[in-house]
Amino acid sequence: VRILRAIRDLGMLSVAVYSSDDSNCRHRILADASVALNGAGPAAYIDIDLIIAAAKSEGCDAIHPGYGFLSERPDFAQACTTAGITFIGPEVKQLALFGDKGSALRLARECGVPVMPATHGGATLEQIEQFFDEQGRVGIVIKAVGGGGGRGMRVVKSKDQIAELYARCRSEAMSAFGVDALYAERLVNRARHIEVQIVGDGSHVVALGERDCTLQRRFQKVVEIAPSPVLKAQLRTDILAAARKLASKVNYRSLGTFEFLVEEDESGVQTDFVFIEANPRLQVEHTITEQVTGVDLVALQIGIAQGQSLEALGVNPENPPQMKGYAIQVRVTAESTDANGLARPAHGCLERFDPPAGPDVRVDTHAYSGYCPAPAFDTLLAKLIVSSTSDDFSNVVRRLRRSLAEFRIEGVSTNIHLLKALVDRDDFLLQKNHTRYIESILADLVATASALESEQQVQDLLMSQTTRTATAPPAKKTVVHEVLDQGLVATRAPLSGRIVEVCVETGTAVLKGQLIAVIEAMKMEHSVVAELNGRVVQIRAEGGSQAAEGDILVVLEPALDGTEAEVAVETVDLAAIRPDLQA
Repeated sequence: VRILRAIRDLGMLSVAVYSSDDSNCRHRILADASVALNGAGPAAYIDIDLIIAAAKSEGCDAIHPGYGFLSERPDFAQACTTAGITFIGPEVKQLALFGDKGSALRLARECGVPVMPATHGGATLEQIEQFFDEQGRVGIVIKAVGGGGGRGMRVVKSKDQIAELYARCRSEAMSAFGVDALYAERLVNRARHIEVQIVGDGSHVVALGERDCTLQRRFQKVVEIAPSPVLKAQLRTDILAAARKLASKVNYRSLGTFEFLVEEDESGVQTDFVFIEANPRLQVEHTITEQVTGVDLVALQIGIAQGQSLEALGVNPENPPQMKGYAIQVRVTAESTDANGLARPAHGCLERFDPPAGPDVRVDTHAYSGYCPAPAFDTLLAKLIVSSTSDDFSNVVRRLRRSLAEFRIEGVSTNIHLLKALVDRDDFLLQKNHTRYIESILADLVATASALESEQQVQDLLMSQTTRTATAPPAKKTVVHEVLDQGLVATRAPLSGRIVEVCVETGTAVLKGQLIAVIEAMKMEHSVVAELNGRVVQIRAEGGSQAAEGDILVVLEPALDGTEAEVAVETVDLAAIRPDLQA
C-alpha cells in the first residue's frame, strides 16, 4: 500500500499481484490493475516465474519487490533484467553480496569495520556445533543467510539444542525466503540494536541517520525510534561512518539498511559496536526516517531505479538532509498473549478498524473495517508512527501514548494494550532497555495490559461508542470438540498456523515429550510434542495444510502399562539428534 501511494504520487500506473487467499487485500483494491497468482499463501509471492509472467502480461516496465519475500533475492533481480523489466532495488551483485550475511561480514572485515565472531554463510550443523564450542559455550545465535524479520533465527545456549534449532531455522528460512542457508554468530548478552539508513545512486552514498530498534520480541522489532535518544555521540559518528564506508566500497545503488549492535556492560554503559548485517531493501521501519528527514524514501528509490542521481532527486551528497526532532513507530499485530507470555496469532474479520489521527500522527496499514486477514500471512495489521520536531524526547512519547489510547480495533485480538503497557513505563521514556528487555518484563506487561483493557472497556461503555467493548476479545464461537472413542487421546494444535511437518506415522510408538508435529505461526516454527506415552492410531494433519487452534493433529492410544511407560520416559534421551536430522 505504501509503495502504491508513492507510485500514484509520481503520476505512474500500478499493477498489484495477489494470491488466491489474499483476494480481499487492500493493495489489490488500490492498484490501477491487479493479477491473480496461481497459488496460495507466501509460496505464491516467492514464485519468480509467476511474478515475471504477471508483469509481462500487463506490460509492466518495472517491479518493486516490497519489504520481504523476493526483495533480497539476486536471482529474482536477474530474472527481471533478463525479461527486460527494471528491478527497483540494488544491483544483482549487491543483492548477492549483502543478501548473503556471510559475504557482508567478510566485506566488513576488509573495510576494518568491527564484526561479531561468526561462521561463514551456509554453515553445516557440524560447523555450527564446532563454532559453539569455540565461543566458550557462552551461547550463539543461528541466523538465516538471506532475509530478516526474525525468521530463521534462534538463540542457542546449550549444545544439545543445536540440532533441533538448526532444523527449525532452515525450514523457516526456506518457507520465508526460498533459501535455507544458515550461519551462526556469538551471542551478545546485553546490547542496543542500531541501524543506519543508506541511499546511493551508484556514484555517491548518503547516510540519512540512524534508527534505534532495540525493543524486540523473539528477534522481531516491536518499536523503532529515529534518531536514537540515548546513543553516545562518538558511537553515532563511528557507526554512521562505518555504514557509509561499507556502502561506498561497492558503489551502492538504491536504499539499504546497515545494522549494528552496540554492546553494553551490565550497568547499561555503552562500550563498543559491531556490524551484524545489511538489508539491501526498503525496511518496514523506513517511515520514521521519512518523518525526521522529510525525504520520501520510496519515491527516492524509484527515482534511482530510473537512473536519476541523488542530486537530481533533491538529496545533496555534500549536504544531506539532517534529522529534526524524533519519530517513533510501533507495530500493531493481530495476536493475543496469555498469562504465561505465550503469543498466539489471532484470526477473524475486523469489525471495526479505527486508527488514531491528529498532528504528526501517521498510520501505514493495509487493514480496513470488514477485512479478514488470511491466516497464512504475517500478523502485522498497522504501523503507528508519531513524530515531533522538538528535541525533547518526552514530547513524542506523550503523542505516542495518546495515539495508542485512541486506537480501536474490534473483531480480532491485537497487541495494542501490550504496547500501551510498554510505552507507559518510565524505562521507555528514559530508554533504559536492551534487546532482551521485553522478555525480562513480559509477565508485568501482560498483567498491566489486562488492567488497561478492563479500564478501556469501562470507558467505552460510558462513552457509548459501541454496543460491545472495543478491545475485549471477539465473542468466541461455540466449538464442539470431537469425542474420540474411549481410551483414545487427541494431540491438538496449540495455536493456529501452517503444518510444516508431521513427524510420526500411524502405528508407531511415541514417548512423552517426543516431537509430533511442527506448526509455523507468527514468523516462527513451534513444536507440538506428545503429552503421554502411547501409539499413533490416526493422523489427521498433513504438511502444508492450515490448522486452527484446537484442531486434532494426531490421535494416540495411551500405553497400557503406566509403570513401563514412565520408565521409558526416564531413560529416553530427548536431546538425542533425530535420525532425519543426522544427514
